[in-house]
Amino acid sequence: MSEPIGVIVLAAGQGSRFQQVAGAHKDKLLADCTGRDGAVRSVIEQVVVNLPASIEERVLVTTEERPQVIRMAQAYGYEIVLIESTGMGDSIAAGVAVCSSLGGWLIVLGDMPFILPSSIEQVVAGIADDCISVPVHEGEFGHPVGFGRRFGPGLMKLSGDRGAKPLFAQARVVEVAVDDPGVLWDVDVPEALVFQ
Repeated sequence: MSEPIGVIVLAAGQGSRFQQVAGAHKDKLLADCTGRDGAVRSVIEQVVVNLPASIEERVLVTTEERPQVIRMAQAYGYEIVLIESTGMGDSIAAGVAVCSSLGGWLIVLGDMPFILPSSIEQVVAGIADDCISVPVHEGEFGHPVGFGRRFGPGLMKLSGDRGAKPLFAQARVVEVAVDDPGVLWDVDVPEALVFQ
């Protein structure tokens, strides 16, 4: 793809399932976990470190209640978009809106720290103007998901808690087969901080 793409990291969700187990004041994005490279970092920092350095346009969508997440992302060169909603649709729409002229977008969930960089690069390689690129592991669709330019208007119309799944119905979907269970592994509960 000749036009540059951007990465949108979604980091506004409340993590209520995690808090039910770990405690009301525990932010799963700041919880320490050991990455697949063996280094101990916070969940959100693992996510950011795994993303390809070749993607220059970087946006992180979060709420003002997460100053540590904001500082960490800024240290890695991310533009911060603050929203009041914690809904995934609202986050995607806000992130794409600040870089809407790009050739595509890689939508990354902030609570998926165990995706191999090589899997992410394969998804990026599958992005084209008129298609959605998604990693598939053992028959299951995972994350991150890449959207070509044609999907910009649809992404910016998303709202509430609904993600971008409705866009799949009108798309050519490129299934990127990966041998990487990390594309399915999100940190919803504290036990998920240990990757097996």
